[in-house]
Amino acid sequence: MTNRRIMTSVKHHRTIVISDIHLGSKWSKAKEATRFLKENTCDTLILCGDIIDGWCLVRGKKAKWKKKHTKFIKLLLDRQHDTKIIYLRGNHDDFLNRVIPMKFQNIEIVNDYVHVSGEKRYYVLHGDVFDSVTSRFRWLSQIGDVGYSLLLWVNRIYNNRRLKKGLPYYSLSKEIKHKVKASVSYISDFEKHIVEIARQKKCEGVICGHIHHPENSYYEDIHYLNSGDWVESLSALTEDYDGNWEVVFYPSDDVSANPIEFNESDSDDMEEEAEIIKTVSLAF
Repeated sequence: MTNRRIMTSVKHHRTIVISDIHLGSKWSKAKEATRFLKENTCDTLILCGDIIDGWCLVRGKKAKWKKKHTKFIKLLLDRQHDTKIIYLRGNHDDFLNRVIPMKFQNIEIVNDYVHVSGEKRYYVLHGDVFDSVTSRFRWLSQIGDVGYSLLLWVNRIYNNRRLKKGLPYYSLSKEIKHKVKASVSYISDFEKHIVEIARQKKCEGVICGHIHHPENSYYEDIHYLNSGDWVESLSALTEDYDGNWEVVFYPSDDVSANPIEFNESDSDDMEEEAEIIKTVSLAF
């Protein structure tokens, strides 16, 4: 079970972990990620892969890099004067393989990293190296990436309709992934696999990203942490000075502050939502 809270105030942390921002993709919530880091400071910032979406940038002829993406990079360059920044390469920013390992000023770019929290050692990596599709069949993974983009496109159309009806944001794409048995099985297998690797590395915990599924849980004696993403979840991991970890969610649409009361007129929307989830789930 994920221990989670909604970010509502500025706070300093010992460590912040964020991943899967996908700068260069139109689905990237770069503006929200920038706001999150402006509202939060830390001693160590771990960028756990897929910060830049190189796959998206080279696909097609239309310009995809936006001003908001540049602002995020500028913030990192400003923040590195006071913060140690560890950038782990992911599968979407695998172009970094040409320069890894590299260090300049207070920024270090690596494949993996060991984070020490009190008496515990956490093995940190993006997570794609344990995915046979992304690590061995890059072309097949890119086909899957197109399918995921289609899912996000459906999600955008659906939420535009909800917005016009005065309803809050609802992650249809996330719900569909949770309904698809193959997706649920993949997440479970991924977590078990990556935990076993951490155990082999003689670490007490593991920190990763990749699957866009934030989590804070234990697999027997191994602490499993996943930072989620800034495409759907808008989530991060934070560590305090006592070694306590939390999954935090940035309130782009703070539903908790505006509780929804459903009435009979909402039943059509709920039925429509269920039908969409069923239809798309069968397609996947």
